[in-house]
Amino acid sequence: MSKTVDARGLPCPQPVILTRNALKESAPAAGVAVVTIVDNETAQQNVTRMAEKAGSTVQIEEREDGIYLHINQGASQADAPAQPASIPAQGPLVLVIPSDNMGRGDAELGDILIRGFFHTLGQVESLPNTIIFFNSGVKLAVEGSPVLEDLQSLQEQEIEILACGTCLAHYELKEKVAVGKISNMYTIAETMLGAGKVISL
Repeated sequence: MSKTVDARGLPCPQPVILTRNALKESAPAAGVAVVTIVDNETAQQNVTRMAEKAGSTVQIEEREDGIYLHINQGASQADAPAQPASIPAQGPLVLVIPSDNMGRGDAELGDILIRGFFHTLGQVESLPNTIIFFNSGVKLAVEGSPVLEDLQSLQEQEIEILACGTCLAHYELKEKVAVGKISNMYTIAETMLGAGKVISL
């Protein structure tokens, strides 16, 4: 038995949201599969990441009319106890970067500050669990970024780096991402709301 979600042509984060809803609806029945159809690699990656994070397995099938994601929740997902809705007092530390420079005022100074911040960040003890880039902040995660080496070093320390896909598309930078993962607003919102603390520059 399977449920099909046709997410072709839908903007981010609709493929993720529709798939998530389908998984929730079918959760009581162990082994029920959800098949999500998408038409681009970014949607494929976003849906796969969400499903695997929820404990499901994903098989990818490429056809002429789209990419078919066969998602199987399995008994463990169906029988898993519901998680509390409240945010834990202690949880992941999330750093949010909404701009490609730091602070308000002189842009040249802001460029110097953001370079100094990321160069220093790798030396401190309290590192974030996740760094989220959106709006012009996504420019820091692409080829030619003045902080690219610092970000790559942070990623090697198992810090999750997410860049807003809508923002990258707006600046026509999707093909130039050099560090981290292209993400969507659903995942970004979920990460921020599930954090123990969110810091925004």
